[in-house]
Amino acid sequence: MAKLYIVPTPIGNLDDITLRAVNVLREVDFILAEDTRTTSFLLKHLGIEQKLRSHHKFNEHATVEMVAGTIAAGRNAALVSDAGTPGISDPGFLLVRTCVEAGIEVKTLPGATALIPALVQSGFPCDRFCFEGFLPQKKGRMKQLQALAGEERTMIFYESPYRVVRCLEQFAEVFGEDRRVSVSREITKKFEQTVRGTVAEVLGHFRTTEPKGEFVIVVAGKPKNRRVREDGEE
Repeated sequence: MAKLYIVPTPIGNLDDITLRAVNVLREVDFILAEDTRTTSFLLKHLGIEQKLRSHHKFNEHATVEMVAGTIAAGRNAALVSDAGTPGISDPGFLLVRTCVEAGIEVKTLPGATALIPALVQSGFPCDRFCFEGFLPQKKGRMKQLQALAGEERTMIFYESPYRVVRCLEQFAEVFGEDRRVSVSREITKKFEQTVRGTVAEVLGHFRTTEPKGEFVIVVAGKPKNRRVREDGEE
């Protein structure tokens, strides 16, 4: 039986695609793309003949059964998003679940993603962390943040440049102005930058410097309470 391949694509620097990903994209029968224009540019750069079908959040509910049926009939497919690993804040989950339930083998290639570089370069503990992706824009946003107020693991969020300041203001309210944060933007791109400090310090920076690009915000977990012995020593 044919397979579904989940293929990460570069999040900025086109050299960040793996040789295996290039081979898979070249050999599959068709490629499912979040935006065919974006993927066409990548395929042209790689010298791969286009065999694209559109697969995005607005049509995936209507097409997953048909796609799974096509794969089951013997045609190998690759799923890509505009950037990074499909399924991580991008379409992919529904198709993977449908294929798994249909007994179709799913192979996920390792590759580019924004959250891991941002986490590692934050300087915060990365042995345990939680990925929250994009917070709700309106309803449920503060409720979700308040549920994380006691989280001791390092937390990772994606955010739009238009909401970075508002997001940091809410972090100050929920986590406190002294909580440490690391804000990375444009990872792997020409103007890549990471700003570290307390929430108050980083908020002050972006209040005077217009946020531009794609953002990953890494927040230190709540400090663990130190146990105090009966004699008063920690």
